[in-house]
Amino acid sequence: MRVFVIAGEASGDKLGSALMAGLRQLCPEVAFDGVGGPLMQAEGLVSRFPMDELSVMGLAEILPKYRALKARIRQTAEAIIETRPDILITIDSPDFCLRVARLVKAASDIRTVHYVAPTVWAWRPGRAAKMAQHIDHVLALFPFEPPYMQAAGMDCDFVGHPVVAEPVASDDDAAALGVDGTVVMVLPGSRKGEVSRLADRFGEAVGRIVAAVPDATFVIPTTQGVFDLVCDKVKDWPVPVTVLEPGVPSRPAWFKRAEVALAASGTVSLELAANGTPMVIAYDMAWLSRIIIRRMLLVDTVTLVNLVSETRVVPEFIGKNCESGPIAEAVLQVLKDPGAQRDAMALTMERLGQGGEPPGLRAARAVLDRLEHATVKNDQAEGE
Repeated sequence: MRVFVIAGEASGDKLGSALMAGLRQLCPEVAFDGVGGPLMQAEGLVSRFPMDELSVMGLAEILPKYRALKARIRQTAEAIIETRPDILITIDSPDFCLRVARLVKAASDIRTVHYVAPTVWAWRPGRAAKMAQHIDHVLALFPFEPPYMQAAGMDCDFVGHPVVAEPVASDDDAAALGVDGTVVMVLPGSRKGEVSRLADRFGEAVGRIVAAVPDATFVIPTTQGVFDLVCDKVKDWPVPVTVLEPGVPSRPAWFKRAEVALAASGTVSLELAANGTPMVIAYDMAWLSRIIIRRMLLVDTVTLVNLVSETRVVPEFIGKNCESGPIAEAVLQVLKDPGAQRDAMALTMERLGQGGEPPGLRAARAVLDRLEHATVKNDQAEGE
């Protein structure tokens, strides 16, 4: 079996490598072609061009590279049409991947799979119908997503979230840090814009927290690209802060050790849930984005733990409500009574597939099962 697989950023490379490993386990003769990063290349992919060319975010960043990206879209689609793989699997990065899939479907009957469902349950539900015009099968990370995709006419399988396969530090690892008192983890975002908007308000909240919890230790894990900015921002905070460099080996132990976290909205809430760390979520954006998103949003919470557990136990302060006073009060309240959150986090991890088959293997199994079913259906149709 020949599989053409495309990932456009680091998170997709990680999903892709696990899926490729699963496909090889179930179908040892599989051969891969496509575009991916170092993890997918370690699984045997020879990338047709560097994946980094596709890792572009934001209008200002995309415009200078628009022509080059458009050329890569055409080049990739033509390669797929020419080589005619048994299946095309695109992973997240919809601006690139779905454009490639559209061109492929317009010129062939190659089966198309997209890994990571668009968040049509949160906003812009019309994306599902547009996607169904050139995607046959969707691999979903969340258990509530398949009905949205199926209603638009696509096959869809929930295959588990990759967070359940991530290693978690032990209690002994956390104790080995040698830190006494209350550990508060602060996560002001993974992008410079997020850190710039949130750092001052998070710093004010930290000042209020330490006034009530004098023995608190504050820790900020950072990601690539924001370490220097975070270090600069915390200079003005009212308390000393430990800033962890990207990739520091002690990061998992700090997640396990923290009694509470103040975090920007995003998938980090699931990493906290995997470690059983109660949290308060806060986020703000540019004023125009705030207005547009508020009008388009279809859900009453943006926190994934709340959505997956079908509870609202994680406090969140979004947009105009992102103010240091209420945020600090919520953190202190969660410290006093984390029980409801712990139950919701445990339920979230269970629903995301913790303790079951690894997501990469589940995804591979879903791809092969649906492909076999589609092949049988096509053969029957041709015989009639």
